[in-house]
Order: sequence, then C-alpha cells, then structure tokens
Amino acid sequence: MSYYTAPVEDMSFVLKEVVEIEKLCNEIGLDASTVDIIDTVLDAAGKLAKEEIEPINKTGDSEGLKIDSSGKITTATGFKEAYQHFVEGGWGSLQFSPNYGGQGVPFVVAASVQEMWHSANMSWGLCPLLTQGAVEAITLNANEELKQRYLPKLISGEWSGTMNLTEGDAGTDVGSLKTRATPNGDHYLIRGQKIYITWGEHDMSENIIHLVLARLPNSPQGVKGISLFLVPKILVNDDGSLGESNDLKALSIEHKIGIHACPTCVMSYGEEDGAIGYLVGEENRGIQCMFTMMNNARLTVGLQGVSVSERAYQQALSFCNERVQGIAPGFQEPGPIARHPDVQRMLANMKSITEASRALAYSACAEVDYSGSDLPTELLEKHKRKLGVLTPVVKGWCTETAQEVASVSLQCHGGMGYVEETGIAQILRDARILPIYEGTNGIQAMDLVGRKIISDDGLGVRELILEMQECVEAPSLTKLISTSQIDRFKKSLDDLEETVSIITKNSDDKEFTGKIAFDTLMMIGTISAAWQMLLSVERASVAFKNNTSSSEFLKEKIETAKHYLDFIMPRYLSNFSTISACTN
Repeated sequence: MSYYTAPVEDMSFVLKEVVEIEKLCNEIGLDASTVDIIDTVLDAAGKLAKEEIEPINKTGDSEGLKIDSSGKITTATGFKEAYQHFVEGGWGSLQFSPNYGGQGVPFVVAASVQEMWHSANMSWGLCPLLTQGAVEAITLNANEELKQRYLPKLISGEWSGTMNLTEGDAGTDVGSLKTRATPNGDHYLIRGQKIYITWGEHDMSENIIHLVLARLPNSPQGVKGISLFLVPKILVNDDGSLGESNDLKALSIEHKIGIHACPTCVMSYGEEDGAIGYLVGEENRGIQCMFTMMNNARLTVGLQGVSVSERAYQQALSFCNERVQGIAPGFQEPGPIARHPDVQRMLANMKSITEASRALAYSACAEVDYSGSDLPTELLEKHKRKLGVLTPVVKGWCTETAQEVASVSLQCHGGMGYVEETGIAQILRDARILPIYEGTNGIQAMDLVGRKIISDDGLGVRELILEMQECVEAPSLTKLISTSQIDRFKKSLDDLEETVSIITKNSDDKEFTGKIAFDTLMMIGTISAAWQMLLSVERASVAFKNNTSSSEFLKEKIETAKHYLDFIMPRYLSNFSTISACTN
C-alpha cells in the first residue's frame, strides 16, 4: 500500500499558468499577492494531508463509527485530533469574507487544498466540505443577525455545518418532503425526519449547524412551498456562548459500501417540543437558497473525483513499479510490471484523465470567483453562463472518470487489488458515492441540457466552443502537438456544435432530450478536458521560456496531453454517434 503525496507541482502549475490566478485577482479586485503564497499554502496543506489526515484513512475505514442510545456519535481514532489541527491552521477559512473571520483567498485556491483532503481521506474531508456549503448559503441568504451569530464559528471550523434535504419519500423529488416548520415568536419549531445527512452528528466540533428544508403551514404544494431554516444542535445565547441542547438527534447511522468513517445519519427534529430553527432567506424560497449551497457543492464533488483519481493513480504507479512479474518486450530479465506495454497504457490513461480533470475542475472553480465579482454586467453574465455549463460537467464527468481510474488502478494490482490489505478496494468503494450524491449524474445531465443549453438556445456552450477554438490557434501549439491531433480536436468542436444544434432543434421532445442528456454531458466533458490539456501544454511552454517551469515538466505535460488526445478524446465519438442516431 502506498501513501498519498500531494501533487503540488501540478496543482501550482494549474493555478498559476492555466487558471492564471494573478490575472484573476487583478480583474476581480482581490489581493494579487495571493500568487506569492500559493506554493507555501500548498506545501503546508500537503504536509497536513500526508502526516495527519491520510494515516487515519485506512484505520477509519476499518474502525468506523459508534452511536449510543442517545444518538451521540463517536468518530474513528485520530479524526477529532486531525480536525482540531485543521481548525488551528485556519484551513476552513481560506476563501471566506474577512468580515466574518475569513482570509479572502480565491475559491479556486481553496479548492486545490480541498483536493488534498479528499485524496488523503474522503470520509474526513466531507466534514469541512459540508461546512463550506453551509457558510455559502448563510452568507448569501441569511439576515445580518444570523450571519454575525453563526458565520465566524463556522468559518473558523469550530462549528460544522450540514444540509438536510432528503426524506424517506423525498429524494430527487424534494418537493414532496413532509418536515414541518411552525412559527413560534422570533423562531420556528421544526418537526420531521431527514435521511442521508452527511456528518449530521459527531464529536469533532463543539456545535453543528443544520440547514433544514421544511414546509410552513398553508404553504404552496411542491418545491414552491419549501423554506430553509438554520437549526443549531446547541442553541446559541445572545452573547455567542453555547446554551441548551436543541430538540434534535441522530436516530441511526447508515451502513454504507464506502466512506465508513463518515457518519451518514438519519436525523430526527422535534420529537418533544420542536427543534428551534431560524428562517434563512424568504418564506417559500428554500430551494433557491439551498441551491446557492448546492451548486458549489456539486463542483467540490467533482473535485472529489479528481482527488480519487489522483490517489488511485499514485497507488497504481507505486505498485506497478514495485511488483516484479515477467519479462517485458525489450528486456532480458524479469522486472517491474510497469515495463509492460498494457500496464503502461493503463497508467497513462489514469495519469492523463487525472491531470485533465484537475485542470477542468480548477477552471470551473475559477469561474466561481469571477461570477461572484463586480465585473461589468455583460462580462459577469458571460462568466455565469460558463460556470453554469461547467458545473454539471465537472460534477458528472470528473466523478464518472474517477470510477474508471479507481477500477483501472485495482486492475493494475491484479488479484492483490481484490483484497482489502492493498487499500485500492477502499478507494473504489469510497468513490462509488460520487456519481450519486449532490444530484445523480443523470440529474446533472438533464440540468445541463435543459437549463444550460435549451434555456439559452445553446449560448453558453457556444461561447465555450469559441473559447476552445481560440486556444488551438496558438502558434506554439503546432510546434508541440501534431497537426493531426489538433485537427481531430477541431473536428470534435464541430461535432459539439452540431450536437447543440440537434438539441435546440428538438428542445420540445422531452423524451429525446432525456435520453441523450448523459451522452451530451460526457461528450462535453471529454472535449473540454482535451481543451484543458492543450491549454496546459501551451502554458507549460510559456512557463519554460520564462524560466518558471522545467524542460522535464514541459516534456511530461506534452506526453500526457498527446496520450489523452489519442486514447481518451476519441471516446466522445461514441457519445456523438448515440446522439445522432437518436434523431432518426
């Protein structure tokens, strides 16, 4: 079993050269000195991930969680201590407003750090991920009193946060939820049960702030009658100190395929007097409020896909360089299986998918920063359209490819991969949740086709296609990437343009658009990731000329991009063929 080491060089390269973090900061009015601290931040985060968070990953998987008769949950050995060091280091506050104790760092930089947490230990990393979402929802929707009372402790990580949507009969159809909220003076009384609540109860933070969707009396049916409420585990006094326990508890924890050390809870609210909650945003606007939390959460789930891919690739690379079997072509003696051509193919597939998904995910996260800025209206709307397109693509494509990379990593291990001791089985089990939660990938695909392509007549995707076309016109690319590879990429953009036209022409046929939605998502993901690999090659060339990157890094990036273009990008043709066939 290998141990995780954060790929700091590639992360730093993507942030500085591909995302162009200095340009981003200058354009949206953030402190451009961020670029000067990136390497320091990445190195420090990598150290925490490697020395404290990763070592408790396997033990957490085998040990799991304990819940007592009162609903109190005890986390696996070492989890609480690692979380305290996370809090002490200020890691939870990176991207949030200094007005409430945050550091004001760009979201995309914070995302790169989150990638490390999830590679090292996905069960553990889900706790700060959910807290991040709660902070975003409160920041954008709550009144100032709630912000002042709850944000500082959430941002510091002293308190954690959750989202409570799902019920037994209300999954994707969240509009059918039955949890009730009754007005009671300056607050509301919440009664009902929620399921699949990630980190709904635990012992790592001194308070847990639940964001709960519930229905007010006489509210409209369906999603138009749902409101959002802030429901603390422990009530907070006017002076900010903790008061009495609220009327809520965990009834049980789910026994899952993976992420065993992450408490996925059935939560009960208001079994006695009613759980005290506070309205966030306007009445009957809960779905809109929650989506401010969920959209970025979907991006960070896509980022978890990158994390899984990186961890699985590192595991396979280590094993294949150590495992001696057979005599490979061109050699006279037995050697490591990494010498064999088919193993090299698998390793190269994993590496190219991982680097492409990282660049694509970071690119989307940068759009969060642009979209939340004060740019001129026309430019701001363009960034929002780009973010709208990339969010379901990153969530869907990066988590689907993570399944592949984890599975191929297991394959590289042979029979040893099928036993728990090597650790790859846990990676594969943990990864399986990614295409499911925060909206299944089928939902992401329908969102992409319905809300992001049909609703604006394909404008957002066509703007993305134009940006990709401009990338391949860079003169330096033709010296680094073959003409035939560039021509194939240009052809993929033509096919994507045709796909958008097919969808918009058949927009009224819901059965058709539903059937081709997933293929559309995977097609856009595969092509967009190819674009990011080409962009990475061009930027690595510039960095080498500017003496900010090595010739070895440039050579490796070119080889990885070429492999992606030859072995991964052609997969989009299957998606395009399916979409075209469905029109007949």
